[in-house]
Amino acid sequence: MTTITFDTHRFIRTLKDAGIPESQAEAISEAFRAAHIEAEVATKTDLQALELALKAEVRELEYRLIIKLGGMMTVAIAVIAVLVKLL
Repeated sequence: MTTITFDTHRFIRTLKDAGIPESQAEAISEAFRAAHIEAEVATKTDLQALELALKAEVRELEYRLIIKLGGMMTVAIAVIAVLVKLL
């Protein structure tokens, strides 16, 4: 997965502007940054790659299903033809 950038200086400044003391703002910023590092966050690129992989897999399953259904229909027709000739 790709890395997500995080502007800690702007984050701290925003917290300070909201009335939070600088030491607390820095602690919150560090905790937030650490949480982002530990979390496995999916990006748009990750989701697009997953979407392409899933579409390819679904397409493959559709082809396999068509082949199996075609085979079953062939067998069913053959069985009916044999029964017609015997009866």
